Formats: sequence, structure tokens, C-alpha cells
Amino acid sequence: MRIAIATDAWTPQTNGVVTTLNTTRRILEQSGHDVRMITPEPFRTVPLPTYPDIRLALFPYRRIAADLDAFAPEAIHIATEGPVGMAVRRYCRRRKLKFTTSYHTQFPEYLRLRAPIPLRLSYAFFKWFHGPAERTLVPTPSMQERLLGHGFTHVEVWGRGVDVNRFRPYGKEALSARRPIFVYVGRVAVEKNIEAFLSLDLPGTQYVVGDGPDRAMLEEKHPEVIFTGFRYGEELARTIAACDVFVFPSLTDTFGLVMLEAMACGVPVAAYPVTGPKDVVIDGVTGCLDEDLGRAARRALDINPQNPRDYSLSHSWHQATDQFYANLAPNTDTEPAAEKVASGLK
Repeated sequence: MRIAIATDAWTPQTNGVVTTLNTTRRILEQSGHDVRMITPEPFRTVPLPTYPDIRLALFPYRRIAADLDAFAPEAIHIATEGPVGMAVRRYCRRRKLKFTTSYHTQFPEYLRLRAPIPLRLSYAFFKWFHGPAERTLVPTPSMQERLLGHGFTHVEVWGRGVDVNRFRPYGKEALSARRPIFVYVGRVAVEKNIEAFLSLDLPGTQYVVGDGPDRAMLEEKHPEVIFTGFRYGEELARTIAACDVFVFPSLTDTFGLVMLEAMACGVPVAAYPVTGPKDVVIDGVTGCLDEDLGRAARRALDINPQNPRDYSLSHSWHQATDQFYANLAPNTDTEPAAEKVASGLK
């Protein structure tokens, strides 16, 4: 099948959305499908206000429409709500084509943290954007329930996976800091609620692996914390595996892919009991959930590292891609995607 996937989030960004889409594309192509990524790469871009490492495409519609006409996709998926996503949505609506969307980020809540925009206005826009889609895909059942509660329709779950060969227990030798070592991995930005982790009174050492617009300010404010910047591939996996507890302070993530990556490394997770963590972390088994993040982090020290590793083994990217493919809305008379997935991906 010819599948077009539109996204405003793309390399060189480092985040869960880019990882998810890149991995999904790779598995679909390995299964014989022709996948075309529609991204900001060919366009002139401008930085997103207050977030310069995110670039927004300028006036992409004409070129995107021509590219899609030439590719003639049998299924179209729109992953983000930025200029690229808007252009592909417009294309589909003009040509009366079916399409699916996904909801990766709680943007209304993110926007509220950075600007005085009422949540009801933000949610009204996102309901308008996703409303015509055949299905809107979300990563967890709690996120599905949340969007349905805000009046969204046709919301289905598209889960996530983890590469358990790359992310695995490597041992603790990669880090020599005073133990126990508590780590946060991800974007260093206000919407990640990272200050809640940095301000904890914990024994041992705190690490932050990642970068973002608030790094310089937070690094100056918390000189006792070790900031490493981004790490990739095996170096990232070895760094995570060398830690004792992975702390996930976000209150607004839809999933938190990095939690699965930490678990695959045999590192338990400490988090708040909110959307995302409560779908990923089994309290007292693979990590600890608590309204008191410090208490969750200290409790997680007693978790058997084999528990999170075992849990991660049941979350494969092939299973996740299976769900994605089954929920596509083909614009042809071929057999439904759900019936073809067994031969295409298993």
C-alpha cells in the first residue's frame, strides 16, 4: 500500500514523536509498503516562538499538493497539527479523501503554560482539526478517555514499543557519580515540569540527559545537578542503564516513550499518577506512582530491576505498527487494512 504520513515534527528534532514515526515508517517499509513522509524538510522554515529548535514550514500547501498528486497515496495519516499537517488536511478535504490523524501532544496544556490561552479555545481548535478524520489515534486508553471527555469522536488507541536490543541492562559502569543516581531524560522545557524533579531532596546524584530552551537557566539554578546534553543510540542506553531510578515529572505527556526505554534498561520509573505514566507504569512492580514525586523516587529504589525489563519485552514496535496499520482509512476498494496486516506485519 502507498501510505503518506504528514508530520511537522521531524529530524533533527529528538523526541518521542520523531522516534515513533521513524520506527513506524521503517517497519512498514520492511513489510513491503511504500511510505512517503511529508515533513518540513523541503521548505523554508521559521522557529516556533519560545521554542527555536522547532521549525515551522512556510506556505507548504502547493508543493505538498503536487507531491501527493504524484504519489497518489492509498492511505493518508496526519500526525501533527502544524503547517504541514494543516496543508495535508486541506488537501484531503478539497479532494474528499479519507484520512486519519494522531494526537501525540497535549498542546492545549502546553500552550497554557507558555501563554494565557484558555484551554477551551485550544481544545476547540484541536476538535476542529481532528473532527473530519476517520479515526484519531492516541497512545493510551487514558488519553482516549480524556479526548472523548472533551468531545472528540472516533478515538482509537495506537500503542508504542521499545527496541529491547538497543535498550537493555548494560550494567552500572558508565556512570561513576555518587549513588543512588536519579535521572531525567528528555526535553529541558517548562512543559515537562522538570523543576519538580530538580527541586527534590534526594540522596546521591541527579542527572539530566537532554536539552531544550530552559537548560541554561536550570543549569545555573541547580549547579548540583549534572546536565549532559543529548545522548544518542547505545551511549544513551548505557547512560540510562547505569542509573538507579528514572524520574518522569511530566504532568502533560500523552505517553512518555522514554519510560519504556528506561524499563527496557532495567531501570524502574518514578512518576506522578497522571495520563501517560499510569498507562505505562505498574505501581510497585515496574516503578512507583505517587502525588509526592520524591516519595515515588525513593520507593522505586526497592523495585527489582528485572520487573521493568520483563514488562518492556511485551511492548514491541511491530505490535504498535500493527495497530497503526489496522486503523488506516484506505481511499481505494482494496481489502481493509485490518485484514491485510496479518500478512504484512506478522
